[in-house]
Amino acid sequence: MNPWILAIRPRTLPAAIGPLLVGNVLALQLEQFSFFIAVISMLCALLLQIAVNLANDYFDFKSGVDTEERLGPVRVTQSGMLSPMAVRNAMILCLVLALIVGSLLIYHGGLPIAFLAVAAILGALGYSGGPYPLASHGLGEVAAFVFFGLVAVVGSYFLQAGETATSAWLLGSAIGFLNAAIMLVNNTRDMETDIKAGKKTLAVRMGLAQSRIFYQSFLYLPFAIIFAGFLMGALPGLPVLLAGLAFVMARSLSNDFNEVTGAALNPLLGRTAKLTMIFSALFSIGLLGDIYLFVT
Repeated sequence: MNPWILAIRPRTLPAAIGPLLVGNVLALQLEQFSFFIAVISMLCALLLQIAVNLANDYFDFKSGVDTEERLGPVRVTQSGMLSPMAVRNAMILCLVLALIVGSLLIYHGGLPIAFLAVAAILGALGYSGGPYPLASHGLGEVAAFVFFGLVAVVGSYFLQAGETATSAWLLGSAIGFLNAAIMLVNNTRDMETDIKAGKKTLAVRMGLAQSRIFYQSFLYLPFAIIFAGFLMGALPGLPVLLAGLAFVMARSLSNDFNEVTGAALNPLLGRTAKLTMIFSALFSIGLLGDIYLFVT
């Protein structure tokens, strides 16, 4: 496979696409809805996700976290497929492109979006690098929840509506937990090598047994949140019902996660990312159906 394809890690990209899809579809019925802003926001999110992946590859190599004992998919820097300078430059390029694309969103959304843009870029750099790498201090799952949940959904809705809504906060929390689950699978798989490297991820701090409990919680909480949102009258029934179908997949993932460790968790990483996309897609389809039924 092309090393650059390996470097951007396509299986993780649903973490960026899913929440932006939901946030924009949630605002679709608004009179001021802009498809241009929707597309630009998704492009910006993808660039940031790729930048995070490249930064993780580069900084983990430089800090000695990635070694030949690594159990996860091939890291292009550690394996020698790409030079550290090439990966670093690609990361910088993605961040610059995200900033250029994001400038259109800042112009449209104003100061709140400018603040989120700065936070997102700092988060991308600070996840694996900087004086206090988030991933090395047990905050990787928190970062995933905040940036690929709350910020992505609420931010994309705010860009369209000019304000936030309870529905956006609920969905941001739900998808944030699913993306945190992706991060937890990754960190649980790498526990042994992370311990040797002194990387204190959430999985390292909690241990395998507690990581399994947290993973189950991250998978099940989104369904509890959207059901609660329906009972509160903040979310319509059709999208909640359709997204609820993804619970079958969540249940299967939960069972499988309890059965395997180490490199055997690699397939679950991709499947957990798929769950995020399926949950987001089903909810979005339900929202479209609800809008269509309401209009007709």
